[in-house]
Amino acid sequence: MGAITVHEFITLDGCIGAPMWTFDYPFTDEMATTIGDITGKATAILLGRRTFVEMGPAWSARTEEDDPGVPFFNNTAKHVVSASLTSADGWNNSHLLGGYDADVIRRFKDETDGAIYVSGSGTLVRAMLADGLVDELHLFVYPVALGTGPKLFPEGTESTLALLGCESYTNQVVHLTYGPR
Repeated sequence: MGAITVHEFITLDGCIGAPMWTFDYPFTDEMATTIGDITGKATAILLGRRTFVEMGPAWSARTEEDDPGVPFFNNTAKHVVSASLTSADGWNNSHLLGGYDADVIRRFKDETDGAIYVSGSGTLVRAMLADGLVDELHLFVYPVALGTGPKLFPEGTESTLALLGCESYTNQVVHLTYGPR
């Protein structure tokens, strides 16, 4: 049975939109190691439509010399949750799961050996958190407050999680790992 492992770049005030605000905080070797550890356990990638459409062209155009994460992102089976896409063509080894359905995600978890990696995909992650499907939530918290933007936990959301780990990096980013309580 697979475990859903979510990775998000997030601001102090909970925004997870397009992370242009990360550019002022250089990506460190320690962060790369942590993300490598997260992706290293994964045998599948699960993405929402918008993240799939945005990440596909970016990753498929890169080489391993550009980024050591290229083999993982381009070779690992990607499963896209979308009610509007009619195919997942255009990015190697991509498959369409259809619109969000918690039972479909549960079956996908049951049929997957290893971790299932999720990055971005805010709408999908919010739904999976609400349905208790996320096993690990890795938040890379940047010391930025935007005041507006898509939130991981929108107003009115109630959630209780257990802290599984915490580490800080030299670039002022903090990595918090949470799991179900």
